[in-house]
Amino acid sequence: MTPPTAPVDWRPAYRIIRTIYPPIWLFEDIADPADWDLIASAEAKTNPRVRDEVGDLSLVPRDRRLAGPGASLAMGAFTHASPDRPSRFSDGRFGVWYCGDRFEVALMETVHHHARFMGMTGEPAADAQFRELTAQVTGALHDIRGDGFGDCLAPDDWTAGQALGKRLKAGGSDGVLYPSVRWPQGMAAAVFYPDLITPPILQARTLRYHWDGQAVTRYIVIGEDDWRPLPDPGN
Repeated sequence: MTPPTAPVDWRPAYRIIRTIYPPIWLFEDIADPADWDLIASAEAKTNPRVRDEVGDLSLVPRDRRLAGPGASLAMGAFTHASPDRPSRFSDGRFGVWYCGDRFEVALMETVHHHARFMGMTGEPAADAQFRELTAQVTGALHDIRGDGFGDCLAPDDWTAGQALGKRLKAGGSDGVLYPSVRWPQGMAAAVFYPDLITPPILQARTLRYHWDGQAVTRYIVIGEDDWRPLPDPGN
């Protein structure tokens, strides 16, 4: 069964990433993204780190690449795919830009994954810094809010979602629209191609999450005075 498509036009969509991954500004001013392969190859001959920083450009068709202010922030999500980093709708063999229709979606999704990582590795209490990104996301995405796709929204089992994402992408889908698993009042999107994201992609607020050794319990917006408790998904 193939889900129906639904229009998405989020202005803005919200995404949160770790600040340990620095933005790549190599191609912000290039007019034609089709030239990126040649330029990256030339740069890599004098700077071997360039290819690692840019990622695998072959994962993004030339006619679906993105240029303009902040484009590298979007492209990185698609060129650094790896089977070592699977996600809800990808086994890691293709990249996905995950975003939410509101800040709470992006916050709670990333809090969950950060807490899962910290718990699995037995990390002591520590803070970690994150960056909020905002951009317009527009397209027709396959909508799994209807019956028959509940297994794709399992809290911690991505098997069904990855199978669906692989099938949809192979069939030409632009992505998946789904209720946020961590903030059910909001919607999330798994975007399969960067050209659904309209520059400028802005770096908005910088956040810090507090892991107390057992859970992420609070966060702070850098530049503001007070730590905030995590919002309650039940309210």
